[in-house]
Amino acid sequence: MTDKIEVVAFDADDTLWENELYFQEFEHKFCDLLKAYQPSATVSQELFKTEMKNLHMYGYGLKSMMLSMIETACRITGGKENLHCAEEIIRLGQELLQKPVTLLDGVENVLLQLQGKYKLVLATKGDLFDQKRKVMDSGLVRYFCHIEIMSDKKEADYQKLLNKVGCAPQNFLMLGNSIKSDILPILNLGGYAAHIPYHITWQYENHEGNVTHPNFLQLKNIKDIIGYLL
Repeated sequence: MTDKIEVVAFDADDTLWENELYFQEFEHKFCDLLKAYQPSATVSQELFKTEMKNLHMYGYGLKSMMLSMIETACRITGGKENLHCAEEIIRLGQELLQKPVTLLDGVENVLLQLQGKYKLVLATKGDLFDQKRKVMDSGLVRYFCHIEIMSDKKEADYQKLLNKVGCAPQNFLMLGNSIKSDILPILNLGGYAAHIPYHITWQYENHEGNVTHPNFLQLKNIKDIIGYLL
């Protein structure tokens, strides 16, 4: 594979740094806010329904989640305590927007070893401002020749990325924690993809079944990719 790969792209959230853990903590606090009205499991289900309904309008990321939380709270409470709930959701969301970036184990060492040997790309999706902040706060900008903050991660979005970096699919390797967003679209385009599992996955990103494809790699952690590329 090393004789084919020219560009190595990395997902960001839960691949390079912690993210979903903080989102789930936020959701738990939201459920606790509405515990007088519905059990936590019901509130979570209602929130997910709202997020899926709004995805085509708001996209991904924390601000989208906050708007869906406010809408869900209004529906669950029947219009009661709307102002209090909205204020608390905004306060908690703003705290999360300022949370320091925590790199996952081995990330910077892997980037350091690959830098100069491959073109390194950061390919993430989510809220533009929040993702920019995390990218800058991570201290990893210097390793990447291109940073792409995508509105989605479907085949058409990856094709645009390939065009931008001037790379054919067969010379492109994508690493990420989501089978649905980081792996399958690239494999469908004819590229290579390596899955790095993370212990928490957003419900939307869940994928049933195993991936069987000659261009697919299943890693235990990000450090394992060194054995394939160097």
